[in-house]
Amino acid sequence: MSKRNQMPGLRQKGGIWHIEKRCRFAPGGWLRESTGTSSRIEAEQILIRRLAEVEEDARRHEAAIYSFEECGLRYLDEIAHKSSADTIAMHLDQLFPFVGHLAVAQVHDGTIKPFIDQQRKRGLSPKSINNALGVVSTVLNRAARVWRDADGQPWLAQAPAMISRLSVKGKQARPYPLSWTEQDRLMKVLPRHIADATLFAVNTGCREQEVCQLRWDWEVALPDNGTSVFVLPASATKTSTERVVVLNTIARRVIEARRGIHKDFVFTYRGNPVGKLNNTAWKRAWRLVGLPTEKGILKGVHNLRHAFGRRLRSAGVPLETRKALLGHANGDITTHYSAAELQELIDASEAIVNRGGQETPNLMLIGRKTEKSVGKVSEMKKGLTGKIG
Repeated sequence: MSKRNQMPGLRQKGGIWHIEKRCRFAPGGWLRESTGTSSRIEAEQILIRRLAEVEEDARRHEAAIYSFEECGLRYLDEIAHKSSADTIAMHLDQLFPFVGHLAVAQVHDGTIKPFIDQQRKRGLSPKSINNALGVVSTVLNRAARVWRDADGQPWLAQAPAMISRLSVKGKQARPYPLSWTEQDRLMKVLPRHIADATLFAVNTGCREQEVCQLRWDWEVALPDNGTSVFVLPASATKTSTERVVVLNTIARRVIEARRGIHKDFVFTYRGNPVGKLNNTAWKRAWRLVGLPTEKGILKGVHNLRHAFGRRLRSAGVPLETRKALLGHANGDITTHYSAAELQELIDASEAIVNRGGQETPNLMLIGRKTEKSVGKVSEMKKGLTGKIG
């Protein structure tokens, strides 16, 4: 073989050919190793084989395949302690026959359509189907943003597919943000543990499960600001991203009233974390104080979040600040704030305390009655037969 036709990337050392070849698939961009042979022809064959092997290994790593079922089971394991675990398990059980075997990157509107068609044939409402689609979106978001393999690579390399929801136009309940007077009436008749959580929610904009699962070890002191915030991990938020929850004066009073009652969770009842706020006691209190019960109006605790957002807007808080306080999914919003930026959020949250210029009345906060026993969080009920291990 003439020198002109020889394959580049080989160098002879001590009679043995060594590979020294640029390769974008190799660590550091170079493939350097001995062929173990003194034959140039054999060395070139080894080089060709090794380049193909390195590329194949790299591409396999880049496209590490995680099935939707694997991702769904991991998600279920993470939220096993939540009251919603059984419902989510039910949705996943229905989804797996259609998309469970697919790589998570292959789950999109097209592949999810057979599931939607089947659910419609069963007579399920668009809202019920959308609940299952919401689980799909959450799993995809976690695969892309939260879960990492042993090398620190995301389970889903690209941005997750946007899962379209079915139209429920004309059937979706309208929010009912509470007035200050209505809030006061409601607080007086709610059980103490629900009242505390309600007062916290309406002053922070936290979602129901963010309140119910709030933990003391999420609290972060801010010495420069003379206060603290709660940093909710991605696994605890609807958007699968970390969220900073700042505390105005009222939310701070709630936190201090709860401190010392339970070693792990902020809001508890009889030694266990509060499972949900929108329970029988909430519904009874809603009716008792004369709040609207007609069809088409939202009656649940999500109204507290709407009330918080509306009060911020009425107080003149800018849109981007409102988004940050409400924990909306936004690429421009981060959990990395300077002391000055955090103070801006705290001041914005504080703007609603004065009720538009009226003096804030004395608050009926829960008395600090320390619970003697700390109950265990409910263990996961295995809704997916034989698949959780």
